[in-house]
Amino acid sequence: MPQLIASVEGVEIKHVYLTRDRTTLGRKPDNDIVLDNLVVSGHHCVFELHGLADVFLEDLGSTNGTFVNNKRVKRHQLQDGEVVAIGNFRIQFLSASAESGFHETAAMKLDPSGQPAQTGALHASFQVLNGSSTGLEVPVVKAVTTFGKPGVAVVAVSHRRTGYFVAHLDGATRPTLNGDPLGDDPLMLSNHDVLDLAGTKMLFMLRE
Repeated sequence: MPQLIASVEGVEIKHVYLTRDRTTLGRKPDNDIVLDNLVVSGHHCVFELHGLADVFLEDLGSTNGTFVNNKRVKRHQLQDGEVVAIGNFRIQFLSASAESGFHETAAMKLDPSGQPAQTGALHASFQVLNGSSTGLEVPVVKAVTTFGKPGVAVVAVSHRRTGYFVAHLDGATRPTLNGDPLGDDPLMLSNHDVLDLAGTKMLFMLRE
């Protein structure tokens, strides 16, 4: 099914599957996709799904505009791979595919180069090291996976062509990686790194 992948400065922050006739985007919380930033209007734009895969983007009279291919648009039929620009946000459109978004090759479509994944790619997962879920292993198979408790500590783990990156997304408690607090810039994860989310420790693992 059609997908939208939103990113800021190369860090993916949202991954949305278009399953409804209308999917709204804006700053206000009643939107389907909320981008809480002043460059985004309260109700900025809408993505209309026609049939199984045809998606039309319509600007809803936004203040700062909606851009596709560096051109401001009022209404535009999106083509596979096109990127919508709203301020610093970039939203990549992926048309319907026979593969699910919860699949390694589909996730690799989000790489900046746009090239397919190489064969023999490593598979990533996190293993919980403490608490009631000790030993639980969570695979990282989507382009962007979020972990943590909203309002407390949330990180986004993004899958790029060059590897896996972690960034602090939300929450007052700053997560740590190997004991060091995460900064504003995404960091590449290495095998056996330990991520601490408000007391929950998770071991990052890479396997063939």
